[in-house]
Amino acid sequence: MPEIKRIEIDEFWADSTVIEAGDYIFVGYCMGNEGKSIEEQIHGAIDVLEKRLKMAGLTLECVVKMDCLFKNIEDLNILPKVLKERFAGKYPTRKAYTSDFIRDGILFQIDAIAYKNACG
Repeated sequence: MPEIKRIEIDEFWADSTVIEAGDYIFVGYCMGNEGKSIEEQIHGAIDVLEKRLKMAGLTLECVVKMDCLFKNIEDLNILPKVLKERFAGKYPTRKAYTSDFIRDGILFQIDAIAYKNACG
């Protein structure tokens, strides 16, 4: 049986933000640019996602599924513009949710699943 590798661990919150399990990479809790506009926070979250994928040797092209959490669901209308800029037509499946975040300045977060054999 393949080993589960916890690539990045957050001891404070007691979770793993990057896990490799077989051919899949699970990435959680991607947020960035807290306190800034929704568009800047979406870009910031994707920057964090990209950094974490790089730890496993992957790129955004490898992402097959994203869960997008919004403070205000109306901000979902901004997401396609940013995804078109960042994913170059190789979009993952995605779902959007609303969330009450722990801090007031957070408007957006991503959790994602990447597939190691999906990028080239």
